[in-house]
Amino acid sequence: MKVNPVLLIILDGFGCRSESAHNAIAMAAKPNWDSLWNQYPHTLIHASEGEVGLPKGQMGNSEVGHLNIGAGRVVYQEYTRIDHAIESGAFFANPMLKSAMKSARDNNGALHILGLLSDGGVHSHERHIHAMLQMAADEGMDEIHIHAFLDGRDTPPKSAEISIARMQEKITEVGKGRIASIIGRYFAMDRDRRWQRVKSAYDLLTQGKAEYTAASAQEGLAMAYARGESDEFVKATAIVPKGESPVRMKDGDAIIFMNFRSDRARQLSRPFIEPDFSEFDREVVPKLSAYCTLTGYSDEFDVLVAFPPERIRNGFGEYIANLGLHQLRIAETEKYPHVTFFFNGGEEVSYPGEDRILVPSPDVATYDLKPEMSAFEVTDKLVAAINSQQYDAIVCNYANADMVGHTGNVEAAKRAIEVIDVCLGRVVEAQLARGGEVLVTADHGNAESMLDVTSGQAHTAHTTNLVPLLYVGKRRAELAGTGALEDISPTLLKMMGLAQPAEMRGEPLISFE
Repeated sequence: MKVNPVLLIILDGFGCRSESAHNAIAMAAKPNWDSLWNQYPHTLIHASEGEVGLPKGQMGNSEVGHLNIGAGRVVYQEYTRIDHAIESGAFFANPMLKSAMKSARDNNGALHILGLLSDGGVHSHERHIHAMLQMAADEGMDEIHIHAFLDGRDTPPKSAEISIARMQEKITEVGKGRIASIIGRYFAMDRDRRWQRVKSAYDLLTQGKAEYTAASAQEGLAMAYARGESDEFVKATAIVPKGESPVRMKDGDAIIFMNFRSDRARQLSRPFIEPDFSEFDREVVPKLSAYCTLTGYSDEFDVLVAFPPERIRNGFGEYIANLGLHQLRIAETEKYPHVTFFFNGGEEVSYPGEDRILVPSPDVATYDLKPEMSAFEVTDKLVAAINSQQYDAIVCNYANADMVGHTGNVEAAKRAIEVIDVCLGRVVEAQLARGGEVLVTADHGNAESMLDVTSGQAHTAHTTNLVPLLYVGKRRAELAGTGALEDISPTLLKMMGLAQPAEMRGEPLISFE
């Protein structure tokens, strides 16, 4: 089957905001982007809130964005599903959660609730952790330990005090439970195989082994701030009230991991559930009675799953694979799961005719130290793939605007945008030279808003701003006035000359003369 070859470029974290103050995208020198934007059809589309299956006011994120883009329809997110389950009461009757707690009770074990204690709503929501504590108390669990991972990335850098206070209020209300440890997500939620970070979290959870000890979570946080650590980077801290011992996991205990987003929960899960785990030496390996994850983290994990994923049929990748077409997914490590796992509907599947290129992300502590990340290497491989003329559709993600935007460093974020611009120029030129067309968009905003004007702190989170949609090709075309991420796959299919499957409820935003 002969189709028009298309290239989808997802500029992660590249939102649109009219004000230029504290806007790294507006402040950056980007001649290629400006030229393309002025020369070719473009519009702004929605990437947050209800348009991507999230609650009102909730910013989009990379997982949600790529799910919606690849599915060609609004995908109602686990966040929303779990909220609805709590509101309806179904959460408190969830059979997997009940099973985990029964296993602990039958073995005289404690319940350990792990998760990102945050109202950011990207990887977790503290409201769900509160509900879990309530359920555990209602189910008769006597020993409940909360291991709080601190955010500061999808929330202001120093905002954990409020979340900890709300958690303490809930503990007081139900009359059970205690915060047993705190640690920044930098350690507990690494996804780039920096196993020494994960080990510090694992040792804290299993042994109460920590660099620091505090009598309360509030005291531990204050100590971290005094050391110059923001929430994301809080070092392992065991919470040990006067006269008590650090919490240690023992045989028969059960774990419930409360993050609903999978990509940053997988690595920490592995040493608990893999008998032959070898990424670091485990000094203690508790024989858990149950390990339950709030959502499905991986098809390879043999664990209880409270809210299994809902199957997405006939997304972009599956649909064109069934037509016998060839496709490529390419990104660096930070966003590789998004152009593969999430773009394919949250399934560990590679379709026939689907090739993948993973470019390693640089090994730096934070990406403001190397705002280029691996964009140039991604571009080299992408241009080579275009020139090979093997592919009918290519999906590429550039991580820079998002990952550097998360650091809050405006100058580094500007540099990140300028690097993307250079890469964009090379890639578009190559695709046009081979007779192809390009669609450029973003999965959510970030780098366009680098200051939280309310708190005066660096803005390190995503935004609810609209994102760009830009068509680059030799045909005369128009783009609709607005749309959402669900419309991107239908738009790509129309560019390719293909009908969209019935399962896609998005609309093509492009029309050709």
